[in-house]
Amino acid sequence: MLQSMEEDRRNRRTFRQAMAKELREHKSSFLVFSVLRILVIVSLVRQIMRGSYESAFFCLLALCLLYLPSWLQVKLRIELPPPLEITILCFIYAAEILGEVNAFYVVVPNWDTMLHTLNGFLAAAVGFSMVILLNDNEKLTFELSPFFLALLAFCFSMTIGVLWEFFEFFMDTFLHTDMQKDTIIHTIHSVTLDPTRSNQVVTIHNIQDVAVNGSSLGLPGYLDIGLIDTMKDLMVNFLGALVFSVTGFFYARSKGKKKTPAQNFVPSKKTADRDYLQQARQALTPPEEPPEDP
Repeated sequence: MLQSMEEDRRNRRTFRQAMAKELREHKSSFLVFSVLRILVIVSLVRQIMRGSYESAFFCLLALCLLYLPSWLQVKLRIELPPPLEITILCFIYAAEILGEVNAFYVVVPNWDTMLHTLNGFLAAAVGFSMVILLNDNEKLTFELSPFFLALLAFCFSMTIGVLWEFFEFFMDTFLHTDMQKDTIIHTIHSVTLDPTRSNQVVTIHNIQDVAVNGSSLGLPGYLDIGLIDTMKDLMVNFLGALVFSVTGFFYARSKGKKKTPAQNFVPSKKTADRDYLQQARQALTPPEEPPEDP
């Protein structure tokens, strides 16, 4: 029992040491991480002082997520290129702090659209990288043509986008949130309004006001309940995934020799000199004593 507890303490200590080295490995990503961490902490204190505990939760979540890239690199023993790591860090800050806490999703036009486009690009990069890294595993070695590699990355990204929209829908349905933002439109086409029930489309143009239960909503048009937002999110996810998949195709076709934007977003396996977890473990392991001469 005591030996097991000592082993756990040793593992935690070596992991903390590896994380500390990983965070400082690249000056550019460490600078971005440090600045964003300070901004998140300032925002956290501000939200607590205001009594906005829901926003404080998003700050704590963002603070934890900022460590995620380094945690993945240590845990999975992979190397994230600085451009990819910086993009992930900025995405976390833009989504959680600017989007949720500072209400950029409502205040800034197309903020959600921009993040969904970036998400499509990053998800495609993840799908692409999974195949590249798995292909380095001797037990799972397989070959895919550049086209099918790019297609897999694209399909992976679109699947992630669809699953996220499922999540938004269920959150809105069961927890009464408004993740699928509504859109004001001025024309509707619906067979539901056809009094003959003959599947004829009835169109209403130039909608200037909508009343619910006899009371005007005070909006200059009809309130679409999330459908347009969902489709727009999927379309920009499509564009982001397509951009990476095309660049990833040329990267794979040249076997990494041709410079494309994809090479800045494709992780690689750690080399021994950058495997900080293994180095920390070796530092705690006492060297073997040479055998005594007879």
